[in-house]
Amino acid sequence: QVQLVESGGGLVQAGGSLRLSCAASGSIFSINAMGWYRQAPGKQRDVVATITSGGSTDYADSVKGRFTISRDNAKNTVYLQMNSLKPEDTAVYYCKVVVTTRTYYTMNYWGKGTLVTVSS
Repeated sequence: QVQLVESGGGLVQAGGSLRLSCAASGSIFSINAMGWYRQAPGKQRDVVATITSGGSTDYADSVKGRFTISRDNAKNTVYLQMNSLKPEDTAVYYCKVVVTTRTYYTMNYWGKGTLVTVSS
């Protein structure tokens, strides 16, 4: 089994910054892609940013130039640095990790989510 622990959400004023973290632990052989998704009230969950095992990144158009995704493979952790936050960034942020377990199954794991609230 694999566990994901997210941290770093909170309340911030527009224009401010937050850094989210998501640490994976458990029966991990290797970690493939990692990513952040968000779900605003009444809306579907959308991708925010992803990063491959090789470090290639991709971003939603709405966050390009403001958010940066990174990973620390030694710590099995993915980060999301969020700058110039806007009220429309308010959402529950979820990390997703694609893990190959020690029994060689490849599965998607989701964190429980962390709330980011941006006040105007």
